[in-house]
Amino acid sequence: MAIGKLLLTSNGITNDTIREALIDLLGKPISESSAVFVPTAIYGFPKGGNYAWPLIKEPGELGWKTFGVLELTALPSLPKEFWLPQIEETDAIIVGGGNEFYLSYWMDKSGLFDLLPQLMEQGKVYVGASAGSMVVTAALNFDLDHFDKTGVYQDDEYNEGMPSSAGSARTLRLVDFVIRPHLNGLDVFPQATLENMEKWAAKVDHPLYALDDQSAVKVIDGKVEVISSGAWKLFGQQ
Repeated sequence: MAIGKLLLTSNGITNDTIREALIDLLGKPISESSAVFVPTAIYGFPKGGNYAWPLIKEPGELGWKTFGVLELTALPSLPKEFWLPQIEETDAIIVGGGNEFYLSYWMDKSGLFDLLPQLMEQGKVYVGASAGSMVVTAALNFDLDHFDKTGVYQDDEYNEGMPSSAGSARTLRLVDFVIRPHLNGLDVFPQATLENMEKWAAKVDHPLYALDDQSAVKVIDGKVEVISSGAWKLFGQQ
């Protein structure tokens, strides 16, 4: 397990309990800290651009000293000196939710997957929301049979597939568990019941944290703590 500080949420900084966990990881007030936000995953959905601004706006209003946006799809076309200092100088890297396969593809292609371990060793805080949390865990849940037949990654549990050919199932494996977000978020994910998540957990070879949108997993150098004002469940040993 990698050295570093992570806050892996279902839906971002949704309550004071998770906010306090973020401050603890930063080691100073948010008003004295800087952050960059990665919105890339949201564009992996049809009309995903309609949701990009709300996705950026919410963490941006936490009161950061400085807050920037880092779009991964732009990075391969730019010199590193244009964007790498932005990451090196920040305190927190926040990766938003959306399509996990599209996000994995661009985290790999942009080089962020390769950079993150050394950035974590330098003390950066990684904050994930939904897909942004899933891509640094031990694995993504997907239907391998579907991929073998179609060449398209498909998360049948959440009825999400990768867009066109821009998909990957690679994860960074910074932790040795997996996450299924949006527990009981039945308005958007009617299948995300505790009963179903128990079935999903039985299909993976790692402990699985089922998190509702008021919950998160806080990790400091491998030490795991659940932060929650809502509902969560751990399946398997951790």
